[in-house]
Amino acid sequence: MTEDQYIMLSALQHYLFCPRQCALIHVEQLWAENRFTAEGQVLHGKAHDGSVSKREGVKTARTLHLASRKLGLIGQCDVVEFHQDGSIIPIEYKRGKPKVHRADEVQLCAQAICLEEILQVIIPQGYLFYGLQRRRTEVVFDPCLRDLTMHTIDSIHSMMEQEATPAPNYEKKKCGCCSLYELCLPQVISS
Repeated sequence: MTEDQYIMLSALQHYLFCPRQCALIHVEQLWAENRFTAEGQVLHGKAHDGSVSKREGVKTARTLHLASRKLGLIGQCDVVEFHQDGSIIPIEYKRGKPKVHRADEVQLCAQAICLEEILQVIIPQGYLFYGLQRRRTEVVFDPCLRDLTMHTIDSIHSMMEQEATPAPNYEKKKCGCCSLYELCLPQVISS
Protein backbone atom coordinates (compact mmCIF):
# COMPACT_ATOMS: atom_id res chain seq x y z
CA MET A 1 0.00 0.00 0.00
CA THR A 2 1.34 3.42 -0.92
CA GLU A 3 1.02 6.45 1.35
CA ASP A 4 -1.56 8.04 -0.94
CA GLN A 5 -3.81 5.07 -0.11
CA TYR A 6 -3.53 5.61 3.65
CA ILE A 7 -6.69 6.67 5.44
CA MET A 8 -6.85 9.40 8.05
CA LEU A 9 -7.33 8.30 11.65
CA SER A 10 -10.24 10.72 11.89
CA ALA A 11 -11.99 8.78 9.11
CA LEU A 12 -12.70 5.97 11.59
CA GLN A 13 -14.76 8.28 13.78
CA HIS A 14 -16.48 9.75 10.73
CA TYR A 15 -17.30 6.29 9.33
CA LEU A 16 -18.86 4.97 12.53
CA PHE A 17 -20.84 8.17 12.99
CA CYS A 18 -22.07 7.95 9.37
CA PRO A 19 -20.47 6.11 6.42
CA ARG A 20 -21.85 8.75 4.05
CA GLN A 21 -20.24 11.56 6.06
CA CYS A 22 -16.94 9.68 5.91
CA ALA A 23 -17.17 9.32 2.13
CA LEU A 24 -18.14 12.96 1.61
CA ILE A 25 -15.08 14.05 3.59
CA HIS A 26 -12.50 11.46 2.58
CA VAL A 27 -13.60 10.37 -0.92
CA GLU A 28 -15.29 13.50 -2.29
CA GLN A 29 -13.07 15.89 -0.28
CA LEU A 30 -15.99 18.02 0.97
CA TRP A 31 -16.00 19.94 4.23
CA ALA A 32 -18.21 22.49 5.95
CA GLU A 33 -18.03 24.11 9.36
CA ASN A 34 -20.83 24.51 11.87
CA ARG A 35 -21.13 25.36 15.55
CA PHE A 36 -20.01 21.88 16.62
CA THR A 37 -16.89 21.80 14.44
CA ALA A 38 -16.00 25.32 15.63
CA GLU A 39 -16.37 24.27 19.28
CA GLY A 40 -14.15 21.28 18.53
CA GLN A 41 -11.48 23.57 17.04
CA VAL A 42 -11.49 25.72 20.18
CA LEU A 43 -11.26 22.65 22.44
CA HIS A 44 -8.31 21.34 20.44
CA GLY A 45 -6.44 24.67 20.65
CA LYS A 46 -3.88 23.69 23.28
CA ALA A 47 -3.84 20.00 22.29
CA HIS A 48 -2.78 21.00 18.77
CA ASP A 49 0.03 23.40 19.67
CA GLY A 50 2.73 20.79 18.99
CA SER A 51 4.48 21.35 22.29
CA VAL A 52 6.25 18.88 24.58
CA SER A 53 6.25 19.38 28.33
CA LYS A 54 7.46 17.52 31.42
CA ARG A 55 6.04 17.40 34.90
CA GLU A 56 6.21 14.92 37.79
CA GLY A 57 7.53 11.97 35.79
CA VAL A 58 5.25 12.52 32.78
CA LYS A 59 6.38 13.77 29.39
CA THR A 60 3.42 15.11 27.39
CA ALA A 61 3.57 15.42 23.60
CA ARG A 62 0.86 17.35 21.77
CA THR A 63 -0.07 16.86 18.11
CA LEU A 64 1.99 13.70 17.72
CA HIS A 65 1.97 12.58 14.08
CA LEU A 66 1.31 8.86 13.60
CA ALA A 67 1.20 6.28 10.84
CA SER A 68 0.77 2.54 10.47
CA ARG A 69 2.30 0.92 7.40
CA LYS A 70 0.62 -2.38 8.28
CA LEU A 71 -2.87 -0.87 8.37
CA GLY A 72 -2.50 2.06 5.98
CA LEU A 73 -3.36 4.74 8.55
CA ILE A 74 -2.05 8.25 9.01
CA GLY A 75 -2.99 11.15 11.26
CA GLN A 76 -2.22 12.54 14.65
CA CYS A 77 -2.87 11.98 18.30
CA ASP A 78 -4.00 15.05 20.23
CA VAL A 79 -1.94 14.20 23.31
CA VAL A 80 0.33 11.30 24.29
CA GLU A 81 1.65 10.95 27.83
CA PHE A 82 4.90 9.06 28.34
CA HIS A 83 5.04 8.05 32.01
CA GLN A 84 8.22 7.36 33.95
CA ASP A 85 7.00 3.78 34.64
CA GLY A 86 7.07 3.13 30.86
CA SER A 87 3.33 3.40 30.27
CA ILE A 88 2.14 5.32 27.23
CA ILE A 89 -1.29 6.94 27.30
CA PRO A 90 -2.96 8.39 24.18
CA ILE A 91 -5.61 11.05 24.84
CA GLU A 92 -8.16 12.24 22.28
CA TYR A 93 -10.06 15.48 22.83
CA LYS A 94 -13.74 15.60 21.87
CA ARG A 95 -16.30 18.30 22.32
CA GLY A 96 -19.53 17.25 23.99
CA LYS A 97 -19.88 14.16 26.13
CA PRO A 98 -19.48 10.38 25.84
CA LYS A 99 -21.58 8.85 23.06
CA VAL A 100 -23.72 5.72 22.90
CA HIS A 101 -21.83 4.59 19.80
CA ARG A 102 -18.13 3.65 19.89
CA ALA A 103 -16.83 5.98 17.16
CA ASP A 104 -14.63 8.04 19.48
CA GLU A 105 -13.27 4.91 21.16
CA VAL A 106 -12.38 3.34 17.80
CA GLN A 107 -10.48 6.46 16.71
CA LEU A 108 -8.51 6.40 19.97
CA CYS A 109 -7.86 2.65 19.68
CA ALA A 110 -6.49 3.15 16.15
CA GLN A 111 -4.12 5.79 17.53
CA ALA A 112 -2.93 3.30 20.14
CA ILE A 113 -2.42 0.63 17.46
CA CYS A 114 -0.26 3.08 15.47
CA LEU A 115 1.77 3.89 18.58
CA GLU A 116 2.18 0.17 19.31
CA GLU A 117 3.55 -0.41 15.81
CA ILE A 118 5.92 2.55 15.99
CA LEU A 119 7.18 2.00 19.54
CA GLN A 120 6.93 -1.82 19.69
CA VAL A 121 4.89 -1.74 22.91
CA ILE A 122 1.43 -2.79 24.08
CA ILE A 123 -0.90 0.02 25.10
CA PRO A 124 -3.78 -1.32 27.21
CA GLN A 125 -5.81 1.88 27.59
CA GLY A 126 -6.15 5.54 26.75
CA TYR A 127 -8.51 8.40 27.53
CA LEU A 128 -11.14 10.49 25.82
CA PHE A 129 -11.32 14.02 27.18
CA TYR A 130 -14.82 15.42 26.67
CA GLY A 131 -15.22 19.20 26.69
CA LEU A 132 -18.62 19.30 28.39
CA GLN A 133 -17.51 17.10 31.27
CA ARG A 134 -14.01 18.60 31.46
CA ARG A 135 -12.59 15.25 32.54
CA ARG A 136 -11.11 12.09 31.10
CA THR A 137 -13.05 8.91 30.34
CA GLU A 138 -10.94 5.75 30.36
CA VAL A 139 -11.06 3.52 27.28
CA VAL A 140 -9.72 -0.03 27.60
CA PHE A 141 -8.38 -1.44 24.34
CA ASP A 142 -9.89 -4.89 24.82
CA PRO A 143 -10.19 -7.52 22.04
CA CYS A 144 -13.76 -6.44 21.19
CA LEU A 145 -12.74 -2.81 20.62
CA ARG A 146 -9.64 -3.84 18.70
CA ASP A 147 -11.75 -6.10 16.45
CA LEU A 148 -14.25 -3.28 15.81
CA THR A 149 -11.34 -0.97 15.00
CA MET A 150 -9.82 -3.45 12.52
CA HIS A 151 -13.20 -4.07 10.88
CA THR A 152 -13.76 -0.32 10.54
CA ILE A 153 -10.32 0.16 8.96
CA ASP A 154 -11.06 -2.61 6.44
CA SER A 155 -14.48 -1.13 5.61
CA ILE A 156 -13.02 2.33 4.98
CA HIS A 157 -10.21 0.98 2.80
CA SER A 158 -12.83 -0.87 0.75
CA MET A 159 -14.98 2.25 0.43
CA MET A 160 -11.96 4.34 -0.58
CA GLU A 161 -10.81 1.79 -3.18
CA GLN A 162 -14.29 1.72 -4.72
CA GLU A 163 -14.58 5.52 -4.46
CA ALA A 164 -18.14 4.85 -3.36
CA THR A 165 -20.32 7.28 -1.44
CA PRO A 166 -23.11 5.44 0.39
CA ALA A 167 -26.68 6.65 0.11
CA PRO A 168 -27.90 8.74 3.05
CA ASN A 169 -29.73 7.23 5.97
CA TYR A 170 -31.66 10.14 7.44
CA GLU A 171 -31.77 10.29 11.23
CA LYS A 172 -33.14 13.62 12.41
CA LYS A 173 -30.99 14.03 15.54
CA LYS A 174 -27.73 12.80 14.01
CA CYS A 175 -28.16 14.53 10.65
CA GLY A 176 -29.24 17.77 12.29
CA CYS A 177 -25.89 18.19 14.04
CA CYS A 178 -23.74 17.21 11.03
CA SER A 179 -21.77 20.05 9.46
CA LEU A 180 -22.25 18.43 6.04
CA TYR A 181 -26.06 18.45 6.20
CA GLU A 182 -26.44 20.99 3.38
CA LEU A 183 -23.96 19.08 1.18
CA CYS A 184 -25.39 15.67 1.97
CA LEU A 185 -29.10 16.50 1.63
CA PRO A 186 -30.19 13.35 3.45
CA GLN A 187 -33.91 14.15 3.44
CA VAL A 188 -33.97 15.01 -0.25
CA ILE A 189 -31.87 12.12 -1.53
CA SER A 190 -33.33 9.40 0.72
CA SER A 191 -36.98 10.25 -0.01
